[in-house]
Amino acid sequence: MERNEGLAEFLRARRAAMDPERLGLHGMAPRRVPGLRREELAALAGVSVDYYTRLEQGRPITPSDSVLDALANALQLDPAERSYLNTVARPEIGGRRRASRAVQKVRPGIHALLARLEGTPALVLGRRTDILVINRMGRALLADFGAMPARERNAARWIVLDEAARSLFADDWERVASEFVGTLRMDAARHPDDPRTAELVGELSMKSERFRRWWAAQKVVRFTHHTKYLRHPVVGHLTLRTEALAFPGDPDQTLLTFLADPGSPSDEALTVLSVWAADRGRAGDGRAGDGRAGDGRADRNAPHE
Repeated sequence: MERNEGLAEFLRARRAAMDPERLGLHGMAPRRVPGLRREELAALAGVSVDYYTRLEQGRPITPSDSVLDALANALQLDPAERSYLNTVARPEIGGRRRASRAVQKVRPGIHALLARLEGTPALVLGRRTDILVINRMGRALLADFGAMPARERNAARWIVLDEAARSLFADDWERVASEFVGTLRMDAARHPDDPRTAELVGELSMKSERFRRWWAAQKVVRFTHHTKYLRHPVVGHLTLRTEALAFPGDPDQTLLTFLADPGSPSDEALTVLSVWAADRGRAGDGRAGDGRAGDGRADRNAPHE
């Protein structure tokens, strides 16, 4: 068996993030490093220090369900982090058998659904946060991904590296960007042998200090629902609720929508944006029918791997 560096790094990072004060461990000797000591975490999880140490060293050990539950409780993991812990603890089960699924395809019914969501910005994220499909309102709200080279149509890459994305999420960029990085980490654990994911992580690590910091912190995120605050260059400030829906039978694809409260200023702004996007499309300025990741049709020339 290979060394399990994924599990080792996650355990070390989460242990370092624990607050001894909150656990009533403030009265002990001065600490040279942040977080809990190995023996303290092992005691909280009810495992031997030697066993826990071997896990943190990446030794080829497969923990039982009960041990993983005990570690998750001791580390106070949320549901997404628990799922990640189970995935990296058993990589041969969690990811490698899915690595052969190379081409990401969006079924026709999903294309039709996005086309019907005329007034709602919506997109479909695939593996490694690739943007597989995005409707006209999604392009108007976020960016014209169809105009980008195929390998750049990736949400994590866009929000971390693109200055327009930083400006769009100016009030909330740090949180939103770190969440996309956390989602990328979850996906990387599920597909540990995917070369495109490794290539993306390598590029972002070279180009962004913040990415390196977030990646090292082992933050894990699963898309659910959040409130986003945007400064749009056309319609100004927006407060939108994102809803993430997974498709039955395809855990690698997620529908992400941006919704405004009915009757709110943001709702009115989306109406204005919809008219602007329609006018722009009629003028032939928005690549409304270019067949790329922009109008609900898959890119025939650059299949998503």
